[in-house]
Amino acid sequence: MYYMRRLTSDISKNKVIYLMVLPVVLFYVIFKYFPMYGAVIAFKDFTPMKGILGSQWVGLKNFHDFFTSFYFWRVLRNTFLISFYHLFFGFPAPILLAILLNEVRQAVFKRLVQTVSYLPHFISLVVICGLIIDFTNRGGIIQSIVAYFGGEQGSLLGSARNFRSVYVTSSIWQEIGWSSIIYLAALSGINPELYEAAKVDGAGRFRQIFNITLPSLIPTIMILLILRIGGMMEVGFEKIILLYNPNTYETADVISSFVYRMGLSSGNDYSYTTAVGLFESAINFVLIISANWLSRRYSGNRLW
Repeated sequence: MYYMRRLTSDISKNKVIYLMVLPVVLFYVIFKYFPMYGAVIAFKDFTPMKGILGSQWVGLKNFHDFFTSFYFWRVLRNTFLISFYHLFFGFPAPILLAILLNEVRQAVFKRLVQTVSYLPHFISLVVICGLIIDFTNRGGIIQSIVAYFGGEQGSLLGSARNFRSVYVTSSIWQEIGWSSIIYLAALSGINPELYEAAKVDGAGRFRQIFNITLPSLIPTIMILLILRIGGMMEVGFEKIILLYNPNTYETADVISSFVYRMGLSSGNDYSYTTAVGLFESAINFVLIISANWLSRRYSGNRLW
């Protein structure tokens, strides 16, 4: 009763603030929490005409079918490898860009680089994928450069072994500028007196970066790293399905594209694909819990 009276009193005193937060709460309740009930489909032989409650309960059958299928190891391997490559090569890229931009003293050049690097983030994904296909096709500018240095002729996206490289490289190009904004904001909060003191002690720019800039960025880096690891299995299907083809399924088909193809495009097996999606969410849950625990233990930074 005490906490209820306290909450009622707080609401009466801060009505405007609670009204402002109400749309956000409703959004998460309606579009995030309420749809969780649909996860029950993974344990049923779902038929739209019968509904969730009327469909037959099959327990873990859908999970068993996925784990024993030909596609299980393929989509799991592809999802993990693409996510790992993007984490390994893509995560440090905006950090490096932010540090380099922070060292630039010419404001005009700095703004120009920021504008050029931000632009790909705002271009439609369909347009981006169209450009990638044109540039990597036979006769495209990227394929021409590759062929000039002794690479194979033909479309880069026509070969399964090239898909991951093209996907990860283009993703870094798309997001490096936009992702660097949060690091630039963190850099702007560093006390300039630290750099002045380092100069007095004879530290050059590289020593200032390693002794002042990077340590100051560690809390931000660790928080974003935890979030990135927690979403490692979530490779967006939109770009995948716009770029891949049956010739590249071997290395391009990930969990999200597999769910789309089996659940909506051809198979219409809602129970099976719901089980696959639930399996993906469970892995992400374990990853983010583990990453937060490791970060809290070894660096002191954590989400909770």
